[in-house]
Amino acid sequence: MNDLVEIKVYNYSGYKADEYPVYFEWDNAGFDVKEVLDRWYQGELNPGIPAADYFKVLTTDNKMYILRHEIKPDKWYLCIRGETINL
Repeated sequence: MNDLVEIKVYNYSGYKADEYPVYFEWDNAGFDVKEVLDRWYQGELNPGIPAADYFKVLTTDNKMYILRHEIKPDKWYLCIRGETINL
């Protein structure tokens, strides 16, 4: 299971609010999103796990991250699996 670290995310808002992330802050550093590589939705599994959008992003330093946006509480998290993936 992935660990979740709460982060601050700045989004592009087009036809809907929080359409996709463009920048995020984690561990006193900022990351510009170069490209959204994939995205998917997870419905509410039970009352303890809210519905969420996931974004697999490539940053301008060519690292991939998975970001989770819990829709109802409007919180963003970075999914940690021990390390980031370098391209």
